[in-house]
Amino acid sequence: LLVLVLHHIAGDGWSMRPLTEDLTAAYEARGRGEVPGWSPLPVQYADYALWQHRHLGDPDTPGSPLQGQLAHWTAELAGLPEEIALPADRARPALPTHRARTHTTSTPSAVHRGLVAHARAHGATLFHAVHAALAVLLTRNGGGTDLPIGTPTAGRPHPDLDRLVGFFVNTLVLRTDTSGNP
Repeated sequence: LLVLVLHHIAGDGWSMRPLTEDLTAAYEARGRGEVPGWSPLPVQYADYALWQHRHLGDPDTPGSPLQGQLAHWTAELAGLPEEIALPADRARPALPTHRARTHTTSTPSAVHRGLVAHARAHGATLFHAVHAALAVLLTRNGGGTDLPIGTPTAGRPHPDLDRLVGFFVNTLVLRTDTSGNP
């Protein structure tokens, strides 16, 4: 029996495949009385961190890419509401408790196929269709028409990072305007 606990700060969802493949290779090799024959990875997580720092620069350095990105996103997200005022079954606490619940649901395959077909017919991806549906749902339930919707991104801009276990995820805010008749 093997129990593996990986804190999210050490690995993201993308990391699970190479980690599982490496554990499987090690298990199979050890089962044959051999040592796993892994090839060295072209980069390590520290290499990525150093590259990112060199690439983005310092936020306080005039003209640095990071300063430009911060200025862009500050302007892009200016004027957003502090919160999306959705109806809730209880009042929001004065101080965040960080307690939450999870509700899991599944989409029937026929609905999934219909969504994919609808997205394709309109030159969009399934992600676009589901994002649009979420924006409509939030707007119709009192969320307003200026919606900041966060979505995680893999944050692995180079193929050399594909086999690397680490936390690369970033969150992208998609500011969605549902006013008028989009």
